[in-house]
Amino acid sequence: MKVEKLGLIFEARTPFLPEGCVSHAQSPQVLPLDDGCRIYFSTRSQDETGKFLSHVSFVEMEGDLRTIRRTAQKPAIELGALGTFDEHGIFPLNVLRVDDEVWGYTTGWNRRVSVSVDTGIGRVVSRDGGLNFFREGDGPVLGPNLHEPFLVGDGFVIRANGQFMMWYIFGTRWARSSPEAAPDRVYKIGKATSQDGINWQSSHGRAVIPDKIGVDECQALPSVLLHDGVFHMVFCYRDIHGFRDDPSKSYRLGYARSQDGQNWERLDDELGLVGTPGDWDAEMQCYPHLCKIEDELYLLYNGNRFGRDGFGLARLQL
Repeated sequence: MKVEKLGLIFEARTPFLPEGCVSHAQSPQVLPLDDGCRIYFSTRSQDETGKFLSHVSFVEMEGDLRTIRRTAQKPAIELGALGTFDEHGIFPLNVLRVDDEVWGYTTGWNRRVSVSVDTGIGRVVSRDGGLNFFREGDGPVLGPNLHEPFLVGDGFVIRANGQFMMWYIFGTRWARSSPEAAPDRVYKIGKATSQDGINWQSSHGRAVIPDKIGVDECQALPSVLLHDGVFHMVFCYRDIHGFRDDPSKSYRLGYARSQDGQNWERLDDELGLVGTPGDWDAEMQCYPHLCKIEDELYLLYNGNRFGRDGFGLARLQL
């Protein structure tokens, strides 16, 4: 694989963020348009207590993925109602066209008491080309279950082989680095299938990507592209503890390849995308999105501080 880094292409700052949002442009995900693309991302506001809330916004760009045409003035999806799985935020949003609609698969999150957060995967629908989305119900389409008891999220959906295919993450445990420390979570990438995009058969706790740094490796944000009959996945992974402050334990990008979407060969070295010293992605590379725009293959991703600065771009040749 040949990788050409093209730098930071969108900065998470006013006036590019919706009114009330103060930072971050996390998990960029593309919806191709006839004459360019719309890139959805999650940004943050603060509630009356100072705690963060995650909102879905977007930027529209020309096909060169450089020229900004417009940005959203308000979030594309309202947060969930009191007590719902997406009450406190949506991060990320994955989109795809289904007939004359745009479907979005959300990761909704809500605060917990004994641990910091729980998540589920929801579905929203747009009938105006992806500018605004509505819910058909307040619950998730895929959430915690008998074999995946917490932290189901990061759903990435494509249509292939006559069905909907989803790769997502599921939590395996919470753990503390010391008795006084806040709990951290471990999660792995699984696969689910559906005939209608609403009712899903999950992986029942089976991880599809092998670990590289041990059983406590945390895998997140799978992004899959079916190209020339082969499934390609880019994702991010990190250590369970110390990832917020120690760059050696923070997120970096992984790569895997598959003939059927279920059985994957992990080949991180073939991607070989690393941070540029002193730059926006020097300490962390995370939340990737693999896509094709005007017959070019691209990788969007976030850098330091979980996307606080914005997102960048690389051009790929597979």
